[in-house]
Amino acid sequence: MSPRIINGLAEFEQLVGQEIGVSEYQIITQEQIGQFADATLDHQWIHLDSERAKAETPFGGTIAHGYLTVSLLPHHWSQIADVRKVKMMVNYGIEDFRFKEAVRVNNSVRIRVWLDSLTNLRGIIRTRMKVVMEIKDNPKPAYEGFIVFLYHFNG
Repeated sequence: MSPRIINGLAEFEQLVGQEIGVSEYQIITQEQIGQFADATLDHQWIHLDSERAKAETPFGGTIAHGYLTVSLLPHHWSQIADVRKVKMMVNYGIEDFRFKEAVRVNNSVRIRVWLDSLTNLRGIIRTRMKVVMEIKDNPKPAYEGFIVFLYHFNG
């Protein structure tokens, strides 16, 4: 699947209120969970000890860190959209975010994105996008909320 090409501000403005797209599924592996634990110094056993997690949790094994799943947003966004004529894009915020379902080891996840609003702040464009992380074969999403980007367009 190729990302949707958005050729500048005028095309972006036409997408307000619409679904922009959905990313490919990605499998969350135990190796990835372990690397995230090392990078963030979050070595809680529910993420790393598969035997204990199987015995002592309702998840049947280890689960991904919630913030690991959030950190995948830029990767998935790049699969959904290719915004052109941009000098720079900056992550600006996360709003009204709720974790709704644990992502278990070896689950496949993807992101679905809608453009909620777009505001011109004297040449810098603030976009607010609704994001939902879907878990394959699970009706309940891992999370949903809004991400905010600032786009600096050329010219």
